[in-house]
Amino acid sequence: MNSPIETAPPSQLRHSQITDVVLWLLRQRRRFRIVGASMLPLLVPDTEVLIDSNAYRQQRPQPGDLVIAYHPRQPGLRLIKWVVYVDDDGCFLKGLNAAASTDSREFGLVPWREIVGRVVCRFP
Repeated sequence: MNSPIETAPPSQLRHSQITDVVLWLLRQRRRFRIVGASMLPLLVPDTEVLIDSNAYRQQRPQPGDLVIAYHPRQPGLRLIKWVVYVDDDGCFLKGLNAAASTDSREFGLVPWREIVGRVVCRFP
Protein backbone atom coordinates (compact mmCIF):
# COMPACT_ATOMS: atom_id res chain seq x y z
CA MET A 1 0.00 0.00 0.00
CA ASN A 2 1.31 3.43 -0.92
CA SER A 3 1.55 6.05 1.79
CA PRO A 4 -1.60 8.20 1.80
CA ILE A 5 0.02 11.60 1.42
CA GLU A 6 -2.68 14.12 0.60
CA THR A 7 -2.05 16.48 -2.31
CA ALA A 8 -3.29 20.04 -2.57
CA PRO A 9 -6.76 20.29 -4.10
CA PRO A 10 -6.98 21.53 -7.67
CA SER A 11 -7.67 25.24 -7.89
CA GLN A 12 -7.88 25.65 -11.67
CA LEU A 13 -9.20 23.84 -14.72
CA ARG A 14 -8.34 25.17 -18.14
CA HIS A 15 -10.91 26.04 -20.78
CA SER A 16 -11.16 23.95 -23.92
CA GLN A 17 -9.01 24.73 -26.93
CA ILE A 18 -9.60 23.89 -30.57
CA THR A 19 -7.72 20.59 -30.17
CA ASP A 20 -10.09 19.55 -27.36
CA VAL A 21 -13.13 20.35 -29.50
CA VAL A 22 -11.72 18.37 -32.43
CA LEU A 23 -11.01 15.39 -30.13
CA TRP A 24 -14.59 15.64 -28.83
CA LEU A 25 -15.94 15.69 -32.41
CA LEU A 26 -13.80 12.62 -33.15
CA ARG A 27 -15.28 10.94 -30.06
CA GLN A 28 -11.94 10.88 -28.26
CA ARG A 29 -13.40 13.01 -25.45
CA ARG A 30 -16.75 12.76 -23.65
CA ARG A 31 -18.87 15.53 -22.14
CA PHE A 32 -19.95 15.49 -18.53
CA ARG A 33 -22.27 18.01 -16.84
CA ILE A 34 -21.68 18.95 -13.20
CA VAL A 35 -24.69 18.38 -10.95
CA GLY A 36 -24.55 19.40 -7.31
CA ALA A 37 -22.18 21.46 -5.22
CA SER A 38 -19.50 18.92 -4.27
CA MET A 39 -16.84 20.53 -6.48
CA LEU A 40 -17.40 24.17 -5.53
CA PRO A 41 -15.72 26.59 -5.91
CA LEU A 42 -13.85 25.05 -8.88
CA LEU A 43 -16.89 23.72 -10.74
CA VAL A 44 -20.36 25.17 -10.30
CA PRO A 45 -23.51 23.18 -11.18
CA ASP A 46 -24.27 23.01 -14.92
CA THR A 47 -20.62 23.48 -15.90
CA GLU A 48 -19.60 21.01 -18.58
CA VAL A 49 -16.22 19.32 -18.76
CA LEU A 50 -14.52 17.02 -21.25
CA ILE A 51 -13.11 13.72 -20.06
CA ASP A 52 -10.50 11.39 -21.54
CA SER A 53 -11.95 7.89 -21.17
CA ASN A 54 -8.66 6.31 -22.28
CA ALA A 55 -6.43 8.13 -19.79
CA TYR A 56 -6.08 5.22 -17.39
CA ARG A 57 -5.82 2.27 -19.75
CA GLN A 58 -2.01 2.32 -19.54
CA GLN A 59 -1.45 4.09 -16.22
CA ARG A 60 -3.06 4.67 -12.84
CA PRO A 61 -4.69 7.93 -11.79
CA GLN A 62 -2.32 10.32 -10.05
CA PRO A 63 -2.93 12.34 -6.89
CA GLY A 64 -4.33 15.71 -7.92
CA ASP A 65 -6.21 14.38 -10.98
CA LEU A 66 -9.88 15.21 -11.40
CA VAL A 67 -11.76 12.06 -12.39
CA ILE A 68 -15.20 10.76 -13.21
CA ALA A 69 -15.99 7.52 -11.38
CA TYR A 70 -18.97 5.30 -10.76
CA HIS A 71 -20.37 5.49 -7.25
CA PRO A 72 -19.42 2.18 -5.60
CA ARG A 73 -22.80 1.83 -3.87
CA GLN A 74 -25.15 3.29 -6.50
CA PRO A 75 -24.66 1.56 -9.87
CA GLY A 76 -25.01 3.93 -12.80
CA LEU A 77 -24.37 7.09 -10.77
CA ARG A 78 -21.25 8.92 -11.91
CA LEU A 79 -19.29 11.29 -9.68
CA ILE A 80 -16.67 13.91 -10.34
CA LYS A 81 -13.98 13.94 -7.66
CA TRP A 82 -10.39 14.80 -6.90
CA VAL A 83 -7.87 11.96 -6.47
CA VAL A 84 -6.34 12.50 -3.04
CA TYR A 85 -4.15 9.40 -2.99
CA VAL A 86 -3.71 6.15 -4.87
CA ASP A 87 -3.48 2.73 -3.25
CA ASP A 88 -2.72 -0.69 -4.75
CA ASP A 89 -6.44 -1.48 -4.60
CA GLY A 90 -8.02 1.83 -5.55
CA CYS A 91 -8.24 5.59 -5.31
CA PHE A 92 -9.29 7.77 -2.40
CA LEU A 93 -11.62 10.34 -3.99
CA LYS A 94 -12.81 13.54 -2.39
CA GLY A 95 -15.05 16.46 -3.29
CA LEU A 96 -13.67 19.98 -2.96
CA ASN A 97 -16.69 21.10 -0.95
CA ALA A 98 -16.55 18.61 1.92
CA ALA A 99 -19.89 19.69 3.40
CA ALA A 100 -21.74 18.88 0.15
CA SER A 101 -19.78 15.84 -1.00
CA THR A 102 -20.34 12.11 -0.79
CA ASP A 103 -16.91 10.63 -1.36
CA SER A 104 -14.33 8.10 -0.14
CA ARG A 105 -14.68 9.39 3.40
CA GLU A 106 -18.08 7.68 3.29
CA PHE A 107 -17.66 4.77 0.86
CA GLY A 108 -13.92 4.03 0.97
CA LEU A 109 -11.51 3.41 -1.88
CA VAL A 110 -12.84 3.30 -5.43
CA PRO A 111 -11.50 0.36 -7.50
CA TRP A 112 -9.67 1.14 -10.78
CA ARG A 113 -12.43 -0.41 -12.90
CA GLU A 114 -14.88 2.19 -11.54
CA ILE A 115 -12.84 5.16 -12.83
CA VAL A 116 -14.49 6.35 -16.06
CA GLY A 117 -11.85 8.88 -17.12
CA ARG A 118 -9.75 11.94 -16.38
CA VAL A 119 -11.21 15.44 -16.57
CA VAL A 120 -9.28 17.37 -19.21
CA CYS A 121 -10.90 20.81 -19.39
CA ARG A 122 -14.06 22.89 -19.17
CA PHE A 123 -16.33 22.75 -22.18
CA PRO A 124 -16.82 24.71 -24.35
